[in-house]
Amino acid sequence: MKKIKKALISVSNKENLKPLLQILKKNKIQIISSGGTYKEIKKLKFRCTEVSNYTKSPEILDGRVKTLHPKIYAGILNQRNKKSHRKDLIKNNFDDIDLVIVNFYPFEKTLKKTSNHNEILSQIDIGGPTMVRAAAKNYNDVTVITSNSQYNELIEQIKNNKGFTTLKFRKKMSQIAFAETAYYDAVISNYFNKIDNINFPHKKIIYGNLISKLRYGENPHQESAVYSKNNILDIHQIHGKKLSYNNLNDIFSALTISKSFPKNIGTVILKHANPCGVSSLKNNLNSFKFALSCDPISAYGGIVSCNFKITKTIATELNKMFLEVIIANGFDNSALKILKKKKNLRLINAEHYVLSEVLKYTSVNRNMLVQSEDTKIFKKKDFKVVSKRKPSKSQFDDLVFAFNVCKYVKSNAVVLASNKTTIGIGSGQPSRLDSSQIAIDKMNKFMKSSKDIVAASDAFFPFVDGIEKLVQSGVQAVVQPKGSIRDKEIIKFANDTNTVLLFSKTRHFRH
Repeated sequence: MKKIKKALISVSNKENLKPLLQILKKNKIQIISSGGTYKEIKKLKFRCTEVSNYTKSPEILDGRVKTLHPKIYAGILNQRNKKSHRKDLIKNNFDDIDLVIVNFYPFEKTLKKTSNHNEILSQIDIGGPTMVRAAAKNYNDVTVITSNSQYNELIEQIKNNKGFTTLKFRKKMSQIAFAETAYYDAVISNYFNKIDNINFPHKKIIYGNLISKLRYGENPHQESAVYSKNNILDIHQIHGKKLSYNNLNDIFSALTISKSFPKNIGTVILKHANPCGVSSLKNNLNSFKFALSCDPISAYGGIVSCNFKITKTIATELNKMFLEVIIANGFDNSALKILKKKKNLRLINAEHYVLSEVLKYTSVNRNMLVQSEDTKIFKKKDFKVVSKRKPSKSQFDDLVFAFNVCKYVKSNAVVLASNKTTIGIGSGQPSRLDSSQIAIDKMNKFMKSSKDIVAASDAFFPFVDGIEKLVQSGVQAVVQPKGSIRDKEIIKFANDTNTVLLFSKTRHFRH
């Protein structure tokens, strides 16, 4: 237990100070403060010594230097049970500082408000993190508080222990404090990398806020949690059971696809991070029905992501099947009334979810693989017709649609499409031939008829047998990346069978 006699308060966020000041006054704890915090404390009519008066050293450099003084840091860092430290304090007429309450300049908030570099630089806190690190290092003797959300716990400590704090509490606050300074520096470091377009610096720092701990990971014996660079997720659960690791993994996978469509268009049905039905028809109801028809069996217990607001009509259709999660850009009240009848069905509002150019991380033991996301949306200009037969407008549209869907399917990936809707998806096979066969089997199983079938492959066909299998199943147009040593053989086969063939410069592996 350590008695608090003197506290230093320097906070950017000045909310909820009054209850804290009241308990400090009640326990006769002296207060030192500076700048705006000093003025706020005086405004609230509490006694306080200004840092410049305490150190006998004025604030200089427009306030850049005020707490950086030996009297402050000696008071925080001295180890109370060391005679040599006590001698130094007596010799220099320094006092102990037992409580440090500091939160930092709002650097992260400033980034969201402005792109003015000088203004952003001005919000890099120096004294605050330095005092926090000093106090956290000396937690055996000093209590450190870094957020007004911790005030109530501090008040309870002081109240219950008659002006003292416990070692357990001080250690806990120290752990939080070091995380706070590390996070703050990480945001600053990443800002400087970003403005110079450095994605792969010598030291890579990842930061995030804990949103929630999850019941378990992919399997019950695994631990898991979800973090975000924001303080909340960009999605909002409005009904249903608590989200699991697998739910969130599928939700983010589904949103990556549906948010790539034009505004208010498109439906994705997904299972185990793989799409089993996708449609970008403009009519929202048809979009859902057509996506479902691609593979209604796999859709059972899956996730539906609608890139539009769900109405009563669509909710009625959704309600006919068993789903784990429904994602949408909002729900009509009438739709909610229908869908909420299933108490476990998770409803997610993703109207504020936006795809951004971020890096993708994969951890492997003590190593990390880092890459930029595959966010390129391909258009007609990105393809070259290499066959004698030219595609019709509808064929070209379907080929572009199928190729864009293909990049979200686990490799090896083959997507069959018609009328901007998938009609067969083959995914995750070591052989591209097997993926083609799976896609064909799905199409034959669930599609009654389709006059104009196109196919997309996430990489080139290394042999003619893959494209031959597709053509034999009724495919009339194929798109694939170029790059095989047998590209000429593939083109010849397309011409011999009067098949449309498009090449892309880019492949789309997703492992």
